[in-house]
Amino acid sequence: MVIYFDNNATTRPDPQVIEAMLPFYTEMWGNPSSLYSFGHQIVSHIEKARAQVAQLIGARRPSEILFTSSGSESNFTAVHSALHLNPHKKRIVISAVEHSSVYGVCHELQQKGYELILIPVKKSGALNLEAFKASLTAQVALVSIMWANNETGVLFPIETIAPLCEQHHIPLHVDGVQTAGKIPLDVSSLPLTSLSLSAHKIHGPKGVGALYVRRGTKFTPLFSGGTQEMGRRAGTENVASIIGFSKAAELALSHLSQMDRVRRLRDHFESQIKKDISDVLINGGEEKRVPNTSSMTFSGREAEALVLMLSEHGICVSTGSACSTGSLEPSRVLVALGHSPSQASGTLRISFSRESTEKEAEYLKEKLVETLQKMKKKAFQRA
Repeated sequence: MVIYFDNNATTRPDPQVIEAMLPFYTEMWGNPSSLYSFGHQIVSHIEKARAQVAQLIGARRPSEILFTSSGSESNFTAVHSALHLNPHKKRIVISAVEHSSVYGVCHELQQKGYELILIPVKKSGALNLEAFKASLTAQVALVSIMWANNETGVLFPIETIAPLCEQHHIPLHVDGVQTAGKIPLDVSSLPLTSLSLSAHKIHGPKGVGALYVRRGTKFTPLFSGGTQEMGRRAGTENVASIIGFSKAAELALSHLSQMDRVRRLRDHFESQIKKDISDVLINGGEEKRVPNTSSMTFSGREAEALVLMLSEHGICVSTGSACSTGSLEPSRVLVALGHSPSQASGTLRISFSRESTEKEAEYLKEKLVETLQKMKKKAFQRA
């Protein structure tokens, strides 16, 4: 039995996604760059997939979608392109709580002479907009901001940020990996330059992502040497996974209304935990969040021990970002919120999906409270 509540790390591939992918392993396995029809026929399927992913985020033109290997590659590609096209500008603006794929590469760029400006967040997890506004100078080559934080679920006001960047003629890249399929997106109504997506966060396959690049935006490929993806990414396309991404995007869009149920389930779960554990802190609970994410701090408890003890009951939760698992350092995101290392090490991330049920949430609540009480009792006995 697996009770899965780590959907910000990855989601279960929908059976319809797997079904859609299989023919491209067994029947239509040719190379789409081929001249003969057996291979070239696949191009039309890729283009249909491009249109479906565009529809998920409200992009007006399928040609604005570039398929990649992951959300991380999409993020890296956006940063690489913007800096390559603005070689005389040496300042990058990101939030202090960006995903490691953005945070890491930007710190590496510091070693190459770039100035990195980290915009702080408030204790609630909200972005400090005043600090952000003050950072927008003529020297900025790129702003890269996530739409929703992967640990707390707090949404950043992209509808405010995008026009500010446009006013200052600064490219804006948005990490949309944790928002697609959870809230309605309409990139065509916002002046952002690019947006990253990942299939496996929306019940699609791993190993495929996408980068939205607004029409008219100058672009430099990360991988060159081939004509694939309209000359924007060299390398034979991962056709089956692209088709799977397309089906996942179609399903995510059709199930978007279910996220209201997911929100109610998450909120009810949090209220029940608060009743039984008086000192729990809901990180970002005062702010607008994506509907599936709950970050809970239990002071004085070790979250890693909690994860392992819950795993014995078949429950899957995490201590934070899957991309940072194994790090001995406290969560950079939680420290940015003002948490002490002790508080950060006592934090669980519980992330729901459209597949989560009331019965599963009740089971999680029961076992989590039971485990916390056991930990408290053991601590008392040692004292």
